[in-house]
Amino acid sequence: MDRSSMSENQRFIFDSVHSQLRSGFLPIEEIKEAISEEVDDNGFADEISEAWVLEIIQQERRRLEHESQHWVHPTDTEKLVAAFDQLCRDKIIALHNAGYEMSDGGVEAVEIEIQLRKKGIISDGYCFYHQQDLDGVLGPAAGVLNIAFQKIDNSEDAVTIEVGTRVLAALKAYGLLAEWDGTATHRIQIRNFLWRKIYDEADEYRFAHERVLKLMRE
Repeated sequence: MDRSSMSENQRFIFDSVHSQLRSGFLPIEEIKEAISEEVDDNGFADEISEAWVLEIIQQERRRLEHESQHWVHPTDTEKLVAAFDQLCRDKIIALHNAGYEMSDGGVEAVEIEIQLRKKGIISDGYCFYHQQDLDGVLGPAAGVLNIAFQKIDNSEDAVTIEVGTRVLAALKAYGLLAEWDGTATHRIQIRNFLWRKIYDEADEYRFAHERVLKLMRE
């Protein structure tokens, strides 16, 4: 089914399916439930049937699976995972898909820090990207993925910049085209980034926040 032939409401739901499938963080059943709720919450039920939603999900899943056969490895996503894991080993909390917006990421970093301190570990800082950042790189074309960084309970620019410098170095070390102006007020940008991920229950730990606790204890 071609997006250009859809109504405005159908395109809205299609874009939501597209985002949830290509982010690769949810199994199909959860996507079905989330989209059905979205249809009901927006009052689209008279126009958009459950069968139509299922057809779109299956169509886009097949399209993604076909594309994945031509992905070059390591993908940018795999490079990012490796860089974030190394940052965790180096005592910087690195979180994938940390909430929907900037404030969410900071809250989730604090929650991890609390768990770490219960185990006698204090981080050197944290970094993350959130759902809005991710949405910008889910299409077929390369985009810019923003990476936020900071240190818990810090208000000194010099400390923030030190965290950013370490995050930037790790991203570059794993082959990502990362740029930053070196200031405490701007985020790092990974340019020409292609998000490549299909949901796989077996590898979800690689993106889970809980992995930070294990990696920091290594």
